[in-house]
Amino acid sequence: MSTEKDPEINDTEITPKEVYLNRREFMAASASAAAAAAFPALSGAESHSSAIPLKIEKRADYAGKEELTTYKSAVGYNNFYEFSTNKEDIAALSKDLRTRPWSVSIEGLIKKPRRYDIDDLIKLFPLEERIYRMRCVEGWSMVIPWVGFPLDGLIRLCEPESKAKFVEFTTLHDQSQMPGQRRDVLQWPYVEGLRLDEAVHPLTILSVGMYGERLPNQNGAPLRLVVPWKYGFKYIKSIVKIRFTEQMPVTSWMKAGPLEYGFYANVNPEVDHPRWSQAKERRIGEFIRRKTLMFNGYAEQVAPLYAGMDLRKNF
Repeated sequence: MSTEKDPEINDTEITPKEVYLNRREFMAASASAAAAAAFPALSGAESHSSAIPLKIEKRADYAGKEELTTYKSAVGYNNFYEFSTNKEDIAALSKDLRTRPWSVSIEGLIKKPRRYDIDDLIKLFPLEERIYRMRCVEGWSMVIPWVGFPLDGLIRLCEPESKAKFVEFTTLHDQSQMPGQRRDVLQWPYVEGLRLDEAVHPLTILSVGMYGERLPNQNGAPLRLVVPWKYGFKYIKSIVKIRFTEQMPVTSWMKAGPLEYGFYANVNPEVDHPRWSQAKERRIGEFIRRKTLMFNGYAEQVAPLYAGMDLRKNF
């Protein structure tokens, strides 16, 4: 398997939080009014994060030093159908989600099943900041400094059985806290999955924060999956269960639109969504669309995972 050399960054090169918040504001000042009109969520969104800073042991840039998406945009332009189908409403509707106490059940075909308290789970692993590109199947993209730990570490602790071929993830199902679940937009709870070799790939992480702080509720607090070469709907949020299986999980979007959303969800500009092209994308904060990169720019690292597969059939 081909893996990327770890591009560590010296502490002196890390962008301070105040620069996170303002990095693009000056350069984009002339465009901000138009952006607010086109995407209201970007100008009025607030973070509902607890604003608790995280202790980061290691930092690396996997986005080629591309400009970060502003904090305001990243916390204000969200898909989280458990709360709403309207990106503008999610921050407000999720602000009272209770993320403590929170537990995550690890189960299925493993030798060491266990339920972890979220804070105990976080203490098991040194936290890393990973700057990744994020690409949505809708055609927009961001560059986000996630904070988390490699999923592979947790998988090693669980000791999967030889029959385990897939990892299934499940989101919290609580209509009292998640009003979007009162509607039949999807079959609840939200379910996603990875092949086991995808899950243990060095680029795959479980995120507990972004921009140096705990995840805001609207971004999937307290625990979400980040798989940078896949479309964003694969980044399941507010995870409560991780299950190891022999059979491929039938994910929420596969149930909702099997001809539009496949299990793999790899970013592939050559495979259009049935209703729109995937050849280009709009980086949030920009107006000119850019070419979409194969595997979101991570082809060198992940293409060997799919050697011999027809990526038009396995989309």
